[in-house]
Amino acid sequence: MSEARAWRKSSYSGATEDDNCVEVSLGGDALVRDSKNPSGGVLTFSFSAWEKFLETR
Repeated sequence: MSEARAWRKSSYSGATEDDNCVEVSLGGDALVRDSKNPSGGVLTFSFSAWEKFLETR
């Protein structure tokens, strides 16, 4: 993952730094990470899988 990616916090996250939340980066795929540990693991989903996930919420 050498390219720079823009990340945004979930709209469901709380207003403080201590709240649990995830961040997502959309490109040709969807990357998801824990906002408290941005250098930790990242889940990668195909864009079509991410769209399907959003349809089911």
